[in-house]
Amino acid sequence: METAFTRLVGCRRPLQLASMPAVATVELVAAVARAGALAMMPGVGIPGSLLARLLDEAADAAGTRVGVNFLMPFVDRDAVRAAAPKARVVEFFYGDPDADLVAIAHDAGALASWQVGSVEEATAAAAAGCDMVVAQGTGAGGHVRGRGELLPLVAAVLDAVDVPVVGAGGIGTARDMADVLSAGASAVRVGTRFIASREAGAHPDYVRAVVAAGAGDTELTEAFSVGWPDALHRVLSSCVRAAASLDEELTGEDVRYGVKFPIPRFSTFPPSRDATGRIDAFALYAGVSVAAVRDVQPAADIVAELCDGAEKLLGSRTRTTREES
Repeated sequence: METAFTRLVGCRRPLQLASMPAVATVELVAAVARAGALAMMPGVGIPGSLLARLLDEAADAAGTRVGVNFLMPFVDRDAVRAAAPKARVVEFFYGDPDADLVAIAHDAGALASWQVGSVEEATAAAAAGCDMVVAQGTGAGGHVRGRGELLPLVAAVLDAVDVPVVGAGGIGTARDMADVLSAGASAVRVGTRFIASREAGAHPDYVRAVVAAGAGDTELTEAFSVGWPDALHRVLSSCVRAAASLDEELTGEDVRYGVKFPIPRFSTFPPSRDATGRIDAFALYAGVSVAAVRDVQPAADIVAELCDGAEKLLGSRTRTTREES
């Protein structure tokens, strides 16, 4: 499936892996990139020199450059400068589009992207020089910028900007992907399905909770706000109840890049495979697509299932339209 997104980025599949701290390991990023999609490395809280090395490792393992995502409330411009020369796409999220950050990406030879939740933000991102925008609906897992459903947002953003648009939030099946592409998006962004990929870094209890969850088992909340207040996010409802029931101030501990640190109750940190403590009370981010997660699969199989299935559905819809006309 060739689209404006695949032509711009230089990949074979119109799919982007969401950048998920504790989940999007070098192994997962490389596996998704090898499968032909755009894979995103989380860049929040990582020193520039280490982030550059991780991007190199992922690119070497994938045989192609990958992307990196920065969260605006925590953005480190030195880290952006260090990562941009290593990345195919430098993406920003949860803040007003900034032309200076876009210029850092472009000066390093990278594409610039902004994940947005409104038409106004998309217009500002295009005006700041972004090469593409990611339109996020409220069905997304993790932190949510959007305030409405995905398909109407995609349609409105497409009318407002002239750059490729990626649809994000609640995409877990080939049919979901086909619907978003049919609406005019050039690609989809998927996160929740990859929590249960073999290469992911999520804690096994987190994975089991996602696999067991069904439609209606997530909620939008501001509960997990320690370290990032007043920021809406979608998690499994079970973890909100579990954290509320704790008497202790700490949920447990986790380890990132060799550093061990405590996890306060209602912290924003999801549990990596190295976390200890009450894993059920960590922030277990998941989108409304969680019902589509039925088992642990290789990341390449997830990419193929979504993209091949969407391509088949789109082909069938095209043939039906021709026959009807």
